[in-house]
Amino acid sequence: MFTTRKERTRLRKTSFEFPIGLRPWAKELRLRGPEIKAGYTFSQLDCSNDSYRFSAMAGASRIAGLFSDFARSCLGDEAFLILEFYQEEWGKDQAEPPPPAIFYSPYLAVSELLDILQPFWPRLIHDGFVGFGLANNRLGMEMFYSEEKTLTCFTGNHIRIMDLFARHRLPHCKNLLLPTDFGHDHLSLQCHKPERLPSELAELSHQQLDYTEFCGQLTEQLDMYSVEESLSFFLSRKEQDQIEAQLSAHPDFAELAEEDFGALILDWNDFVEECENRFEGGLWEYQQGLKLRDLIQYVIEGVTPALGRKLEEILAEPDQRFQQTLSDQRKRLDPPDNPPLKCERFWYHGVISNQGIPLRRDLIRHGWYHP
Repeated sequence: MFTTRKERTRLRKTSFEFPIGLRPWAKELRLRGPEIKAGYTFSQLDCSNDSYRFSAMAGASRIAGLFSDFARSCLGDEAFLILEFYQEEWGKDQAEPPPPAIFYSPYLAVSELLDILQPFWPRLIHDGFVGFGLANNRLGMEMFYSEEKTLTCFTGNHIRIMDLFARHRLPHCKNLLLPTDFGHDHLSLQCHKPERLPSELAELSHQQLDYTEFCGQLTEQLDMYSVEESLSFFLSRKEQDQIEAQLSAHPDFAELAEEDFGALILDWNDFVEECENRFEGGLWEYQQGLKLRDLIQYVIEGVTPALGRKLEEILAEPDQRFQQTLSDQRKRLDPPDNPPLKCERFWYHGVISNQGIPLRRDLIRHGWYHP
């Protein structure tokens, strides 16, 4: 689908510079075109007294500069890339479209990450089926540019983000109009004829404009891993500081105190997935997964009640899935005495049913199964 001459004329009437992957409906522009402006709004996150969510509209030509400035001024020495795109097509027999896949890269030096992203910026920004972001969880900083072409920023330092937006001439706008507030279409880069593409995209081949191709190239180049949408969460810097203090107080956990605690939660989820599919490690490897959950529980019981409840909510889904994998729950593996925990450790009650040969062999030797 392409814009008609009349539609292009109407698009020119709005002062906002849309990426070519998002096309407002002509009737919406007639009614609300002048209201669509660059700017930002922000509010405190629910269940948090020190974290904020910013929503911003910025013209397509400003996005790369905003991300580069954000990375250098807010993310410290290292950060990771968040990439969201559709891997599955919407089949005729599906009532709802499949959700996009979400990928995280490992932490990389900010300068290295920006160098890698440089040739991808135009495609990431303009394609209507791609979202991306940069984050450093330990610093409590994340900025994301969604497929709706809205900037979202999560932070515990709202003054720093306000300064960032001021440098890029984005004013505070109490009644900010976002793409979710008006009708629009999403377009992939391949929908456009070369002469209608920005110059930096017109020189690329049809295959290079395919978002599954260039997103796949990025995930492979950065060794990115998939993350379930239910495990998308934000921990502020103050919350991470609480967690660090709690881990530092235990001699066995102190070496992990400065790590990104969010990564440890994702490690627990990965362990749960292994157990669901077929755990191929032995008993020692299996027990290391259980001890990871001990560490997480030690944090939950040692931080403030509000943060503890937040962490329990994040863990509710993988915990439930793990419980569903357990059999023989009247028996239990012996949990370690240290750390002492208040809760009943459900993860030691029974063992997973989908065992590989090494784990089953070790359990027999351990006396779990009797003739």
